[in-house]
Amino acid sequence: MVNTTSAAGLIGVVLLARHGDRLGYYQHPNTYSSTQSYITPLWFETHLDPSSHSFIQGINRDVVDVDQLFIRADSGGGNVVLDSAYGLLQGLYPPTSASTITLANGSTITGPLGGYQYVPVDAYFQFHLARLYRSAAYQQMAQNAAPFLTAVAPYVDGLSTNFSNMVYDYINVQSIHNKTFYEALPPTFLEQARHHANVLRSVVFSDTVINSIGHIATRTILPEIISSLGNMTEPSNKVKLALTQLDYKPFIGLFNVTNATLVDPDIAGIADYASVLAFELSKDSAGQASVSMKFKNGTDDKDFRQLTMFGKTSVSLDNFIANLAVSIVSQSAFILFYVSFTPLHSGRLSTIPMNGASLAIKQSYVVARSTISATILTSMVMAPIK
Repeated sequence: MVNTTSAAGLIGVVLLARHGDRLGYYQHPNTYSSTQSYITPLWFETHLDPSSHSFIQGINRDVVDVDQLFIRADSGGGNVVLDSAYGLLQGLYPPTSASTITLANGSTITGPLGGYQYVPVDAYFQFHLARLYRSAAYQQMAQNAAPFLTAVAPYVDGLSTNFSNMVYDYINVQSIHNKTFYEALPPTFLEQARHHANVLRSVVFSDTVINSIGHIATRTILPEIISSLGNMTEPSNKVKLALTQLDYKPFIGLFNVTNATLVDPDIAGIADYASVLAFELSKDSAGQASVSMKFKNGTDDKDFRQLTMFGKTSVSLDNFIANLAVSIVSQSAFILFYVSFTPLHSGRLSTIPMNGASLAIKQSYVVARSTISATILTSMVMAPIK
């Protein structure tokens, strides 16, 4: 799966992972504020398996080295994503008798619960929605979905069937956890609900302009992606694997801003539970760093799938940063527009280490940051949805 021409091989990976299966989860259509939910943990180990082509060189496999990991989880929407991160980490690094410490008196102590390994997890638009709901494009989507929403009303327990409150999540959760519901639901209704939900979410959490407020979920995760990839190129760096556990929203925007959907249109829309997006960082014999993007859509996909970014299966780290840095949101933009995503590592969001990037890229990023607030305001005012 890695670039076989890279002499140095895979030196690090940045993973974006959607949480696993959960119970019901409601988001208000006008604010996308959410209720608590409960998770069914799932996990994966592709990049920690020594027999895998995507094994990260030098990473500890059995006993965790916390200096090699950087783990974050979106703490919005209750604890559903955070709990999934803990569940995933328990699978990656399960309890082991090798997880011990030696005390000053010579005693060897095994951690509780049979050597449980503790991995620290850091826990982290309404204008866009109002503009979207007024647009002709949205009205057409709602009109297309109207016959289905009328037909499905008897099955959704009194929930609003307004298009903005697309009931796919309720139908999907009930189909998984409620046998009576599953057997009563007409055969095509789950697929129809998912189709209309994909159409809606694709315009809520994406846009036609890369630096618009519609891409807010993507633009707030890019700083950590770029920072982690850049730092992994440094000889003094210890981090081999950076993981951010999150919801489906950033997947939609990332596939859009990297032009991945132009080659693979089927990846557009809501990623399945337990989906993983991997940014794999490799070095060639000349020491040049390159990034490739791979995707595993939930548990139905056996292996990671190679995607394209900007028309290529692999791009240099400098080009990756150059193409995406302009869309990054600064901390001041969060405050200015009261976005509902809480900034994680708030100090780091305002100053992103650009290790591994060329001087030209660093300079272009500084210029980009200085115009971010004006760019966001311009994009909201000047880029109406047709």
